[in-house]
Amino acid sequence: MTTGIAIGGRYKMNSAIILWIVRRALGISFFVDLFYLAGHYIWGWDFPTPIVLAQILITVTLGLIIGAIFAKIWPIPRQKGFERVIRTLLISIPAVGLGFGVNFILQGLVLTHALWMIFAVSAWLGSGIFMRTVEQEREEQERREAQKAEREARRRKK
Repeated sequence: MTTGIAIGGRYKMNSAIILWIVRRALGISFFVDLFYLAGHYIWGWDFPTPIVLAQILITVTLGLIIGAIFAKIWPIPRQKGFERVIRTLLISIPAVGLGFGVNFILQGLVLTHALWMIFAVSAWLGSGIFMRTVEQEREEQERREAQKAEREARRRKK
């Protein structure tokens, strides 16, 4: 039995997706926290305080949520190719801009950590949660073939 919660009264989110986001957010946050901790000892950066660690966790979680929403709208194709490159650009470029906004909201004018980059990477990692099914690939191929046949028919008609 699949349980879910209604979001905005329209969509139902599976609890497995929420669990995936929480697990992935904790893992990415742990890695980034270790990175900043190592940076403190190696390069003399500021020691990551609990507030900074919470900001990193919030940023990673928001990035993963944005990525999961994007993946729900445009699932990753099964085959590697140009569509994956375009899809990556269409999630990464806006995610950097949104990341600057999150960074500004959480840290103000003094940017002590690169939360904007963490947000963008998290959004990109979160966008891989959904993959197209074989049925969706087949429907997409049939739609392309129908469009191609329609164009051919219009061209012949001229």
